[in-house]
Amino acid sequence: MRDRIVAELDRTRRRSALLTEVVDDADLMRQHSPIMSPLVWDLAHVGNQEELWLVRDVGRREPVRRDIDDLYDAFKQPRRDRPSLPLLRPDEARAYLGTVRTKVLDLLDTVRFDERRLVADGFAFGMIVQHEQQHDETMLATHQLRVGPPVLAAPPPPPSAGPVTGEVLVPAGPFTMGTSTDPWALDNERPAHRVDLPAYFIDAAPVTNADYLAFMAAGGYTEPRWWSEPGWHYRCAANLAAPMHWRRDGADWGYLRFGRFSPLVLDEPVVHVGYYEAEAYAAWAGKRLPTEAEWEKAARWDPASGRSRRYPWGDEDPTPEHANLGQRHLAPAPVGAYPAGASPLGVHQLVGDVWEWTSTGFHGYPGFAAFPYREYSEVFFGESYRVLRGGSFGTDRAACRGTFRNWDLPIRRQIFSGFRCARDPRPGEHDR
Repeated sequence: MRDRIVAELDRTRRRSALLTEVVDDADLMRQHSPIMSPLVWDLAHVGNQEELWLVRDVGRREPVRRDIDDLYDAFKQPRRDRPSLPLLRPDEARAYLGTVRTKVLDLLDTVRFDERRLVADGFAFGMIVQHEQQHDETMLATHQLRVGPPVLAAPPPPPSAGPVTGEVLVPAGPFTMGTSTDPWALDNERPAHRVDLPAYFIDAAPVTNADYLAFMAAGGYTEPRWWSEPGWHYRCAANLAAPMHWRRDGADWGYLRFGRFSPLVLDEPVVHVGYYEAEAYAAWAGKRLPTEAEWEKAARWDPASGRSRRYPWGDEDPTPEHANLGQRHLAPAPVGAYPAGASPLGVHQLVGDVWEWTSTGFHGYPGFAAFPYREYSEVFFGESYRVLRGGSFGTDRAACRGTFRNWDLPIRRQIFSGFRCARDPRPGEHDR
């Protein structure tokens, strides 16, 4: 357990360092978008969370920097205001993180993992790893928004191993949603509970750039009939006409990704679309977005055994053959690139590549109990947010599993979000 924790803490910190060492101090202190924090705020914030939970709570050690707690409290400091705060300078932030980590590694030798619920199975350490990885993905999204020469590089994702088209029928019946046993699962993933669903169809692959271009060519952004009332209102107010970061290249479209412009890859999952755009596309296609339960059943349910797997391919942790995760690449992979990651029903790329919007608002499961603090999940519950599932190319394996739940406002497009569609069977279809 200790060796695993040390390895995960170190692996995660190396990613944080990569994202913050490729730009100069002025870039770290700059706010690249009013909806994002300066990179240096994220960096110091992950150290502050590590201090609060591991040094002070788990280790019961004296505070390192109690004076900065309010500065790095995400609820007290709205993102738009963070650049005006007396933030730690990059060298101060790095020194602070180093001091906190030294104390954590020291106290790790004294922790008993059966002492109390917070540390059982290393949960508090896993929570901190996941928290930092989530901020690493946020920092990656900030890099996508920054203006300037490219600073990040990665090899391209693998090519498609073969076409993946059409829909998959998910038969009616119950399945187990959520988990009560995954030791590092967060509170909103718990508890495991039975959900009984009618039969439905779900796309075998995410919606691609080619698919989305067809929607645009058919006037998808100009026809209010495809949009919900709030969706159309936002489309008009924001003057949406294409996914975020798409740019015209003569008669064609391309995208600006991490400072580099390139033509669209037509069989790549569309990314940087908001919920309202996904909802409108689905209506245009004669379908709908899947519910969260439908998404999870397609991802986890094994028809042979009737049990829910941890991942679509089984219970083993993701490998590079299963999914596009962990910033190994800086783009979604073409549809069909990960046949080893398909679910038993033949649904592909449910994990990695792009977060997938669902039609479900963010709520606790039956029997939900906030742990270890309300501000992680419970304060966001309600219909204002929509749940996203599956992770993206920027999501780390530690913060992604078949039960993991993300959520955001329907207007958000800076996240690495895409979608797939679902629909109800037509008369007689569920018998085929």
